[in-house]
Amino acid sequence: MMKKWILIAVCAVIFAGQETEACTGLLVGKKASVDGSVMISYAADSHTLYGELYRWPAATWPKGTMLQVNEWDTGKPLGEISQVEQTYSVVGNMNEYQVAITESTFGGRSELEDSTGIMDYGSLIYIALQRSKSAREAIKVMTDLVKEYGYYSSGESFSIADKNEAWIMEMIGKGVGNKGAVWVAIRIPDDCIAAHANQSRIQQIPFDDKENCMYSPDVVSFAREKGYFKGKDKDFSFAKAYCPYEFSALRGCEARVWSFFRKYDKSMDKYADFIKGDPSKEPMPLYIKPDRLLSVQDVQNAMRDHFEGTDLDMTQDAGAGSYKVPYRWRPMTFNVDGQEYTNERAIATQQTGFVIVPQMRNWLPDAVGGVLWFGVDDADMAVFTPVYCSVTDVPECYRVGNGDMMNFSWTSAFWIHNWVANMAYGKYSYMIQDIRPVQQELENSYKEALPAIDAAAVKLYEKNPAEAVRFLTWFSTTNADAATTRWKKLGEYLLVKYMDGNVKKEENGHFKQNGYGLSASPDFPGYDEEYYRCIVKSAGERLKVK
Repeated sequence: MMKKWILIAVCAVIFAGQETEACTGLLVGKKASVDGSVMISYAADSHTLYGELYRWPAATWPKGTMLQVNEWDTGKPLGEISQVEQTYSVVGNMNEYQVAITESTFGGRSELEDSTGIMDYGSLIYIALQRSKSAREAIKVMTDLVKEYGYYSSGESFSIADKNEAWIMEMIGKGVGNKGAVWVAIRIPDDCIAAHANQSRIQQIPFDDKENCMYSPDVVSFAREKGYFKGKDKDFSFAKAYCPYEFSALRGCEARVWSFFRKYDKSMDKYADFIKGDPSKEPMPLYIKPDRLLSVQDVQNAMRDHFEGTDLDMTQDAGAGSYKVPYRWRPMTFNVDGQEYTNERAIATQQTGFVIVPQMRNWLPDAVGGVLWFGVDDADMAVFTPVYCSVTDVPECYRVGNGDMMNFSWTSAFWIHNWVANMAYGKYSYMIQDIRPVQQELENSYKEALPAIDAAAVKLYEKNPAEAVRFLTWFSTTNADAATTRWKKLGEYLLVKYMDGNVKKEENGHFKQNGYGLSASPDFPGYDEEYYRCIVKSAGERLKVK
């Protein structure tokens, strides 16, 4: 009997017992970007997810090798599938051929989950990355896998992109006893941008556009069979059939898409009532043509959004406190005097494991063209460092096993960023003014350096591809580790400056002294007038000076 080789799926090792939830993904076509890049983004949001950068080297597998599949969220063993002969190198959510895949869970109809399936959404992503040289091939790999082995997860939206095109694919199971899934994939036009955030977004399906649309043969007939849809094929909506709108999906999910879209299309404000929870209003389009081209920095900054400039702005109500904190601790809803209320759910959120912007560039060799912009924790205070898709090593600060959710590490970027962010949440309006310049200094330095790094790498690649890969690995790891060291220094500075609610005075780049070698008396900023009024309203008589 042939020896059985078992490859343990990443979820069992890295994400055992963890659950990703409420993720956000943005997509940018190559003619909608300033330089011709295809870009997508992803915030892996979870209260238990530890931010690490994982990697699989390319490998050749003996015939008959079996691959153990474990559920990405929990590590639960789901079954075995046949391994392919050749797998490709993958770092994070991008492979060596500049294919990138991300996701957001929409759930959908609970009766369509299949506990007997083998392929969960996370395993689909990372297995497809190891087996695909293009986005279209990845779609075929993923849909073939669920057809053969069954789909274990609930409804899912996938961003699937390569150096030439970007797709959104939505998939949901067919329930126990109905192996496989119903799905539809639509290519985002090159001159458009798109987004998804935990709500199915594909409405009508262009069945005749075979070049830009793929779908399961029973995507409509199965909905009819289940009683989800009655009508003509042309009127069929995937979202309405398999993931009907409800208040939380609009306010907590579609609102994030709207906040991104409205930055690049002034007409999007007409959907304000829809995203505030009125499903009777016209839904937003799957994609829009932006009024200006987007850079990689634009996409990174979009991942830092808290509804600024809208009437959902999280700094504009009492929940923000005196220091205008654009965050609300969970749960998402709360009750007062028998009435339920909601907290806003922005793109940037505190419970993020890692955040990425994969950038794919077709005018460069794959080893140079693919850049995974990688950061950890809250996107608002993350630093996106460039990691080329061809690297053969992972920066120490992002390395698997460098700390975990229960064990702090001073060399872990995830823990250093959480340390800084959790200080900032207590005095946000002050500390963000010190955080933002350091963040911009680091990210601008990468922006300025990359053209020269690209050029040097291309020259090396023409002579010796392996040498080019070594160079790009050195650049990627060195910058990420240096950024973590710089962020640790920032944290030390913030702790000293804002200790005990005060603000130390500064002079010529140093904390001011009193003239005798000791600290000058700090400032006592207290709270703003609006917050003091709230205090007076709730406890005024008790606190009144007489």
